[in-house]
Amino acid sequence: ELDNKMAKTLASYLGSVRSSLTAALCLENFSSQLVERHNKPEIEVGGCKELVLQPLMVCRNANERVLIEASINSVRVSIAIKQADEIEKILVKKFMRFLMMRAENFFVLRRKPIAGYDISFLITNFHTESMYKHKLVDFVIQFMEDIDKEISEMKLMVNARARICAQQFLATF
Repeated sequence: ELDNKMAKTLASYLGSVRSSLTAALCLENFSSQLVERHNKPEIEVGGCKELVLQPLMVCRNANERVLIEASINSVRVSIAIKQADEIEKILVKKFMRFLMMRAENFFVLRRKPIAGYDISFLITNFHTESMYKHKLVDFVIQFMEDIDKEISEMKLMVNARARICAQQFLATF
């Protein structure tokens, strides 16, 4: 019953993120008001306050949250991943570093996350013009689902390996 309750909270959390992200992805091409012939993501530049919407935070608990920052031509999605203990903190840090070093393979992944978050995505109007909007949302949601599974699997593998090492070490005594 506890697993069923946790599955329901995860489903409602991901549903809230999905609907909020879908609403935020109403982007359009918008040239810079400061520099002629430039088109930079306004959420990154932050030059004009009237072009940036209020940030929206969706929280599952104190450790799991998503920050959606939208502007007229871009959306930045920052994700804080659940980290229950020191092993999970180390695994998340190393795994996120591994992914961010390969950011060019994930067109929407930022190389550096926003402070207080583990990973950030930047979706611009060019992404929504060349890709399906619902597929971009599905990618972010699928990433959020899979990252928890990957971290849990890595933690189990580390614990199993530590158990084998401890048995081998203590077998000599």
